[in-house]
Amino acid sequence: YWVVYLIWFFWLDLTITDPKYIIHSPVDYLIPFNEWFIFPYCSWFVLLAAVTALLWWFDTASYDKLCLMMFSGMTLCLIIYMVLPNGLDIRPTAEAIGRENFAMTLMQLIWKADASVNVCPSIHCQSTACMAIAFSGSTLTKQRPWLKAAAWVWAAIICASTVFTKQHSIIDVVCGLALAAVWGVILYGPWKKRQD
Repeated sequence: YWVVYLIWFFWLDLTITDPKYIIHSPVDYLIPFNEWFIFPYCSWFVLLAAVTALLWWFDTASYDKLCLMMFSGMTLCLIIYMVLPNGLDIRPTAEAIGRENFAMTLMQLIWKADASVNVCPSIHCQSTACMAIAFSGSTLTKQRPWLKAAAWVWAAIICASTVFTKQHSIIDVVCGLALAAVWGVILYGPWKKRQD
């Protein structure tokens, strides 16, 4: 599934070069750009690999729920991108920022590789929330509340990083989190606890 998803996503990125809908909110202009958030932004890859591997190895029921939540949400995002091609115009230029450091260099590489299209809902935030939901609902955190809290804090920082790096509008973040929340309620709602 990951191979199909990546091919589909990058095909959309290449074909949708002129989005019909520009996503923006007045809140976006109140959030300052901070290149140092590129590190928590990129830590998404670590979170993705770590949580997926841990659940697959130690709690297959939670792993199955994670796959259902994450892949169905990603698929819906890709369908939305095809039907409503959207993008951003809030990214600053390196010249406008006027800073040179390692984080800024990395930020420019990310901007070059990742076009500001296919942004709403944010797959970065949707999958991050799915990771936090599945991990905190797993047997791995049952007797370890600090681990559950750490997962949610990490997820919150990653989601915040998407707006501080201007990779996403706050609207993209809210829509991505809403997608994850719907599945979270379906799979982990109070009625599920009564059934268990």
